[in-house]
Amino acid sequence: MKYLLAFLLVFSFIGHAGDLKDLKVGEAVPSFTLKNYDGKDYDLKKVLKENKYAVVMFISTECPVSNGYNERMVKLNETFGKKGVAFLGINANKEEDVKRIAAHSKEHGFKFPVLKDVQNKVADLYAAQVTPETFVINTEGKLVYHGRIDDSRTLSKVTTNDLADALDKLLAGKTLTAATSKAFGCSIKRVD
Repeated sequence: MKYLLAFLLVFSFIGHAGDLKDLKVGEAVPSFTLKNYDGKDYDLKKVLKENKYAVVMFISTECPVSNGYNERMVKLNETFGKKGVAFLGINANKEEDVKRIAAHSKEHGFKFPVLKDVQNKVADLYAAQVTPETFVINTEGKLVYHGRIDDSRTLSKVTTNDLADALDKLLAGKTLTAATSKAFGCSIKRVD
């Protein structure tokens, strides 16, 4: 019986994950409004009107891979925030509540908002699978980059800075040669 339940749980997750429609580079992304841990609303359309690009990052308070990127996310926000790039963290994990998100954000010095995606509705719209996973959106609301921040959870082993390289090229008006990369990390813990 235990094995049957485990099989059914895995099967239902795979079935649900298969229902998600992957966003393609060049497509319009779904807009959303979510609350930061302090209760302030963030509307993607408004963020895009005020910036050159928005980086939507699905992150977690508990995932060791996501947490391995905390300092890098802070640095990316510091570097590119001055250049007209807005960073929005989104936490879609069902067990990570607003209090935990607030404490985690303060502990790690996040200067970007971390929004709570209750019932993982935005994660589903974006077909986000792991933390961390990033989506770069232009002012027209179109996806221009999707994937990882870089190629290693361990900073000393990084050989490619995929997200930073993409942002540098986009801000310079260049075409991206690599508009997607394979994101890796912990799976987003969705509601049943």
